[in-house]
Amino acid sequence: MGEDDKATVGHLAERADREMNSDGVEVGGGAAGRGQQLPRVLEFPASVGLKFDFTKSAADTGEEYLEIDGTLLAHKDGPPVHIHPHQEESLEVLSGTLDVFLDGRWRQLRAGESVTVPPGVPHTLKNSHDEETRAITVVRPALSFHGFMSTFYDLATSGKIAALPPKDLSSLIYVSMLFVRYEETIVSVRPPAFVLKLLAFVGRRLGYRLD
Repeated sequence: MGEDDKATVGHLAERADREMNSDGVEVGGGAAGRGQQLPRVLEFPASVGLKFDFTKSAADTGEEYLEIDGTLLAHKDGPPVHIHPHQEESLEVLSGTLDVFLDGRWRQLRAGESVTVPPGVPHTLKNSHDEETRAITVVRPALSFHGFMSTFYDLATSGKIAALPPKDLSSLIYVSMLFVRYEETIVSVRPPAFVLKLLAFVGRRLGYRLD
């Protein structure tokens, strides 16, 4: 990519930044996804293969942390490689085997094993095995992670995000817009964040909306 191309992409990303700016649970106030009534249980379509039960919400913990009992179906991928800029994420596997990408390599966590991902460290996960995996996730502090997952759930159940990783342009645009809205809690590393910002900008110009 030439210097002129980089400058153009950078300009568009900056412009995109300027343009962003029943069993429910109150999750506090502030940034995107906070101060809303959010569902505790998020059961995604089979194409995504994820179920999240927020056993401790931000309201339960004074926004100190979230605790999630999560299940990932067999042979399902997770999100892009990403970081949580301001949050620590801990995972403890209860059953099955979870594939975790951390420190530049994949590792397998089995029942009884755990890992903690510090803020700012690239990681992701998937289940490449023949049985579902269940794990307890703790995200500290809570910030807007619950809002991120709830919006992702709405997009998945409405068919706007068909699967992870996205396999069509429309799904990719919605994933990009989702990450840009909730960049307080999650930032893509691969693909780079500026690519998602550019796609989100294009999506808004084409009339895509998260709400």
